[in-house]
Amino acid sequence: MTAGMNRAVGIIPARWSSTRFAGKPLYPINGKPLLYHVWERCRRAEKLDALIIATDDMRIAEAAFDWGAEVVLTSCRHRSGTDRVAEVARHGRDFAFVINIQGDEPLIDPRLVDQVVEKLRSDRRIDIVTAAHPFQNPAEAKSPHQNKVVVDLNNCALYFSRSLIPYPAKRSRVRHLRHQGIYGFRRNALLQ
Repeated sequence: MTAGMNRAVGIIPARWSSTRFAGKPLYPINGKPLLYHVWERCRRAEKLDALIIATDDMRIAEAAFDWGAEVVLTSCRHRSGTDRVAEVARHGRDFAFVINIQGDEPLIDPRLVDQVVEKLRSDRRIDIVTAAHPFQNPAEAKSPHQNKVVVDLNNCALYFSRSLIPYPAKRSRVRHLRHQGIYGFRRNALLQ
């Protein structure tokens, strides 16, 4: 474990009542719940000192307990996964860094999780970091199932959306990318 206030916790927010796909965290993929795949891959990250599933639903909590996950029950009033993560982080004073890993990213690369933690540890000026990459197929940018982000020339996120983000492609000073479902926060920045 990392000493002192250099510790990082990964928190996977998971809710049952998604407007687009109710029950998605427990939807089976290759015989195991979607959320299990996310949790299992995050366990391979070397830079996390703890990994927690944050949910307001006992079906999700019981399933996660069954496969050995640490679970924290949260309020059902949260408007976003980040709000759910912040509730858990508010009580986790032992952690300097909080990594919000979306519960619907079953192919999350453990090395990406480690890179997000390392970016926060290596640069005190960074309070929040996320990851994105170019769309392999430009047609995917039109899909409401893909999270999109526009970044400026300094790679600072300007706007996130599931909708198509209009921008002038030829002479643009911004880039249009697929968001990878992960956010890293300094704990204090998240709580603010």
